[in-house]
Order: sequence, then structure tokens, then C-alpha cells
Amino acid sequence: MLFFLLISSLSFFLLLSKSLPLQPFPSWAKEGRLLSFLFVKEFHLLSLNSVKYVFKSMAAKKHASRIETIEDSNEISVLDLPELALECILGKLSPAGLCNMAGVCRSLRQRCRSDYLWERQMREKWGRVIGKTAERNWHKYLNARNEPSICNSVGKPKRLFGSLSRLCSLSWLKFRLDGSRKLKSPLPDDSIMSWYLSLESGKFWFPAQIYNREGHVGFMLSCYDAELSYDCNTDTFHAKYPPHGRRTIVMEEGVEWDRIRAPPIDTLAHDLHISDCLHDLHPGDHIEIQWRRNKEYPYGWWYGVVGHLQLCDGNEHFCRCHSSETIILEFNQYTPGSRWRQATINRKDHREEGNETDGFYGGIRKLYSKDEISTWRQLWPADILE
Repeated sequence: MLFFLLISSLSFFLLLSKSLPLQPFPSWAKEGRLLSFLFVKEFHLLSLNSVKYVFKSMAAKKHASRIETIEDSNEISVLDLPELALECILGKLSPAGLCNMAGVCRSLRQRCRSDYLWERQMREKWGRVIGKTAERNWHKYLNARNEPSICNSVGKPKRLFGSLSRLCSLSWLKFRLDGSRKLKSPLPDDSIMSWYLSLESGKFWFPAQIYNREGHVGFMLSCYDAELSYDCNTDTFHAKYPPHGRRTIVMEEGVEWDRIRAPPIDTLAHDLHISDCLHDLHPGDHIEIQWRRNKEYPYGWWYGVVGHLQLCDGNEHFCRCHSSETIILEFNQYTPGSRWRQATINRKDHREEGNETDGFYGGIRKLYSKDEISTWRQLWPADILE
């Protein structure tokens, strides 16, 4: 009854406003007419959705009673299994299987969304390309997404009945009636499952490094920072390289898994890495060194080995190269005599060295991992570079 009384009152207000044209109405009256139209529309939609919701609820109760009838029978369900057996089964499911199992019932939904199960999924698929920097960026991404819009904090002139945004409460209520079943148990933003699905969908761009960027011969045996987004249709990645020089952001499509690694250290692309291994470098050691064309460019990491000094014959019993202040770095993918074949650095006070012709050499990191060395060896070009 109250609902129809409100509708009638609003209709009367509209008729009254049309029947008195002698004096122009102030701005608040015009605004009131607009609001009344919107109120009528919203209440009409709300009433229709209320009726739909009642019928949906009745259908849901019938469905629930059928489920209870089945549960009362003597059939064995998955939840009747011992705890260890159930945990073993869930642990062997694929991500798609966990998502499907989560829709069975509330108990399985809580289990299948647990970080314990999704840690393994994350580690197996994304562990090699996701590092600490990507994890920090994920939390920043969540914080930015959850921050209130700046539009809500900007003051606006107050008018009659406030701003039109107050009508959103009616639309929100209608949305709750339509989607109440979907909102019953939302996925926590900070869960590992949420992170996994954001990576899988390509919505979250994460930082990583790419070997042999853009497939260009000039980048052979190098590794550059980029932002990546996964494409599940092709099982490859879109890469977005930082701008350098006159080039704006450079995109590369179809980057495959074996060309990607998680950044081994937290040094940013434009920052000089502080070399802490110089006194531990001996001939034959495998290294990566920062290099850039000029000081406007970001650094890339280039693979090389420590060589012998010119006066050393390479005999390990008489070699004293590790005691010298000078370190020879060799890049054997280039032909002998090439200006890129060797570089010389100072062991004691090495910083950034170079010029606009040969580029600038930055920080050095020694490779201890056999897996890292093996990866570089697999990328070795078939032909020696000029």
C-alpha cells in the first residue's frame, strides 16, 4: 500500500508542476521533477525484480530440498572420505578441476580456494617467471584497485535532495536481488587463487626479463626487463619494453616461456647494479654484465666469461690473473677482433665505464647456478656474430 501511495504522490507532483505555468519554477523544482521521474523508474524496476527474486527463491528452495533428499540417502559423497584421502585427491586436481569442485558445496568451496592448494599450482606454472618484484607489484595492484575513486572526494555544490548519485542505492539494491547468489561467497582479492586467475586471464601485467628481446640479432645473449601479460589462447606472452631514446614503449607479441625468467636481483632497468663479486672473479667464471647504448637507455644483462690477461698463457698453475686489478671480460659469441669481443674493467673501483661509441658497461653479477649457465648455453647462436 505504501508503495502505491508513493507512486501516486509522485504522479500528483508531476501533474501539479504542469498545471501551474504562470510563474517559472526555481531550479530546485526542475530538479525535483527530474528526481521524481527517476524515482518512478527505479521503483518500477525494483518491483519487477522483487517478483523475480521471489520466484527464484522458491525454485532454489525446491532444488535444495531435492539435494537434502539425496544427502539423506545412503549414497557416499566425496566429503565422506577420510581427511587425508580427500586432501590427496584435491591436491592432484588441475586449476580448472579445483574451480569446478569449488562450485559443488560450501565446504568444498572453502577447501578448493585455500592458499595451500593454489601454492602448488602457482609454483608449477608460474614459479620460474614470477619473482619477488612481481609479488610486490601484485599487492600494489590490489591496493590501487581497492582505493576509492578521487571523484568521490571532490566536493560538489549541494542541491535539493543532494546529488543524483543517491539514487544509486536503489540500483544497488536491485543488483543485489538479481545477483545475490553470485555475491554470497566472493573470492578474496589477496588469495593465491585470485592472483593465479589474474595472471591466467592476462589482466595483471607482471615484471620479468626476456632473453634475446624482439628476436633481433643485435640482442643475442642478452636479457632485458619488460612487463608481460599472458595470452591463454596461444600460451605465449605480450611484452612491453620500457621506452628508450626516441623510441616509445616497444611491444612484442608471441614471447614463449623459454625466453622468460624472473629477475634474479631487484635492480631496476635504469639503475646501476653494485658489483659485490669483483674480488671473487677468476678466469673461466661465467658472468652477466649490465650494458646500454647510451645513458638514456635502460640496461640489459649480457652474458660473458672472465678471460686471461694478454701476458698470461692460460696455464692454471702459473696464472695470476685473479690477483690483477684488471679484469678481462670476453663475449665469445662475437668474432675475434670485433669491438664487442672484449671489455676491460677495474677490479677495485669499477663503476659505469664506456663511451657513446661502444656503449656503457655497468654492474656485474657472477653466475653460480648451473641452471643459469645452461640456459645461456642453450641460447648460443648458431653462427658467430660480427
